[in-house]
Amino acid sequence: MKRLTSRFIRLALLAGLAGSALSAPAMANEKVTVLLDWFVNPDHATLVIAKEKGFFTAEGLDVTLEAPADPNAPPKLVAAGQADLAVSYQPQLHIQVAEGLPLSRVGTLVATPLNSLVVLKDGPIQSLADLKGKKVGYSVGGFEDVLLDAMLEKHGLSVKDVELVNVNFSLSPSLVSGQVDAVIGAFRNFELNQMDIIKQPGRAFYVEEEGVPSYDELILVAHKDKTGDEKISRFLRGLEKATTYLINHPDESWALFVLAYPDLDDELNKRAWRDTLPRFALRPAALDQRRYKEFAIFLQNRKLIESTGIVSDYAVEVK
Repeated sequence: MKRLTSRFIRLALLAGLAGSALSAPAMANEKVTVLLDWFVNPDHATLVIAKEKGFFTAEGLDVTLEAPADPNAPPKLVAAGQADLAVSYQPQLHIQVAEGLPLSRVGTLVATPLNSLVVLKDGPIQSLADLKGKKVGYSVGGFEDVLLDAMLEKHGLSVKDVELVNVNFSLSPSLVSGQVDAVIGAFRNFELNQMDIIKQPGRAFYVEEEGVPSYDELILVAHKDKTGDEKISRFLRGLEKATTYLINHPDESWALFVLAYPDLDDELNKRAWRDTLPRFALRPAALDQRRYKEFAIFLQNRKLIESTGIVSDYAVEVK
């Protein structure tokens, strides 16, 4: 009888503990705010898939992806401690760190340049040497003209041999309309598809094949004092799982992407999705220090930064 009573007591205690556990609120996931570089598009596919497939949640994270009102603001907001991470660009990181912003690269989204110089496929420009005396449109002064100068140098020219025209962000329209003969700063996964869709096909000259060191196009930056935050490590683990899923299941991933952002379900974004797929970093946390050092030397030689600095001061591989 005593054994039976004691068994009932133990069962009652266990039932009480179980009831308490069920009634207790679930542990809240840690919030992580990621500021994008632009509105959501296929360049952000791995971030979107990590969120929609629950890879971030599995790492105990509640991730918010925010499109900026001002595309130049995200790195500055991270530097000011107003967000955890920002999507940025490797060239921009070098310049902003040289200007004193406390930023560090912690991950890579797109591991190849997307930037290119685009001309009409059937137009008169068959070689960069043909640009002498021609008009070249650009969007962002101070960097794209430096890229152009490096590309032209390989063909015995410089930016002084062309007429630069600020077309703002109207790159392919200004080329198709004949306002300019070429545009620098065109993303090869978007502008080329956009032109092909309207039956005005273009042809790209790739910066990394024309005298510019290869670099990571899209990266993730954090405040340099917070790179050791353990939730960044978990974020990158979730991102890597998403990248693997995306590569293995591109069609299922596209369906998830447009379910989350139905306004992007069109021919341009579908083509851009296809062309961006092979460019995602399979190991987002991995860092190629040589690549960062070489690009810093390129920027220093082009007078965009005074010193190359030490790579580990502005780019880290989070463990």
